[in-house]
Amino acid sequence: MEQPAGETAINHGATGEERAAPRFTLLIRSAKLIAPQGQFLCVIRDVSATGISLRGFHPLPDGEPLLLELQTGDRHAIERVWSRGNEAGFRFAAPVEVGNLIAETGEYPKRPLRLDIDLPLDLRCGGERIEADLVNLSQHGARIECAHFLALGQPLWIMSDRLPEIEARVRWRDGSRYGLTFDTTFNLRDFALLAARLQCPRLLSAPV
Repeated sequence: MEQPAGETAINHGATGEERAAPRFTLLIRSAKLIAPQGQFLCVIRDVSATGISLRGFHPLPDGEPLLLELQTGDRHAIERVWSRGNEAGFRFAAPVEVGNLIAETGEYPKRPLRLDIDLPLDLRCGGERIEADLVNLSQHGARIECAHFLALGQPLWIMSDRLPEIEARVRWRDGSRYGLTFDTTFNLRDFALLAARLQCPRLLSAPV
């Protein structure tokens, strides 16, 4: 029987990645994998109290340490057990409360995943081109640092030879830090591939 997106299904079937604890399949549940190479998007395939299976939009990075960050901001240390193409299985360093993970309850409310990526940028606004630095990036917006004053609601274009041109507006300001909202957002796949290209391009050419 098909499960609607976002619901869970318990899976007792034995596979090559079988874990002793019951596994719950999570549909379209994105997460952030923090590796030595950077921060990358993935989708949770299934989870138990002792381990988790992830699917990437490219081969997932390896190395240690590895952390899995959920949309609630909760982080869990993990270690790789197996990998196959764009999928990999991991063991939690300490057992997790599966009910909380499925319900997405944590210390903070659920929010879009933000990737910490440091990148110099140019901003084009009002016929002027000014320098800025990217602090983090999400599907829907970005945080930047800019010595130039930007007004709330100000429209601008983000320019970089490593990014597509992005039309955005200033949403908030805190000193020299600004939050931007994109007029056109990234879909999950395009955002995941962009993150890999910015931080570890070899993942995009790795054999699947």
